[in-house]
Amino acid sequence: MDSVLSEDPVALKILIAGGFGVGKTTLVGSISEIKPLRTEEVLSDRGIGVDDLDGVEAKTTTTVAMDFGRITIRDGLVVYLFGTPGQERFWFMWDELSYGALGAVVIADTRRLTDCFPSVDYFEQRGTPFVVAVNCFEGASQHSVEDVRIALDLDDDVPVMLCDVRRRASAKEVMITLVEHSLRTLTTAN
Repeated sequence: MDSVLSEDPVALKILIAGGFGVGKTTLVGSISEIKPLRTEEVLSDRGIGVDDLDGVEAKTTTTVAMDFGRITIRDGLVVYLFGTPGQERFWFMWDELSYGALGAVVIADTRRLTDCFPSVDYFEQRGTPFVVAVNCFEGASQHSVEDVRIALDLDDDVPVMLCDVRRRASAKEVMITLVEHSLRTLTTAN
């Protein structure tokens, strides 16, 4: 009987995190090869006084569980993307979503920079490698990567980059930077 050698498929898990309205759903949608699973719901009156719409007044929906997308790198190597919900009342899901993650992308909006502190703190406390991707919104003041690093009090080894999450090429650069950073971090730790 002939034996056939087969490789077990490898699946990598990446989280997309950040504050409310920073572009998590948009990033997953711009890079996923499949139609992303979205758990978007229309903002309701229940969010009044709870959801801070300063700077994102035109936002009409919110993620209530997660976003999910997929990228096939090659046969047997797939990246699964999990977009986390941004509002505090949904943070209880993060522990389950982050289990087994290779790393995370924290999306930052310079108009509401403090909104990404909870994501940064979460991944720092758990030792999860992460990068900060500053989503360059039209009409927002542009800040240097170094200014963002200082404002977020990030270690020098945490990559910070400017991006446009609507553009596939920009989202791809963010993902490549995260995977390279995660591999360096995990190799150094061992």
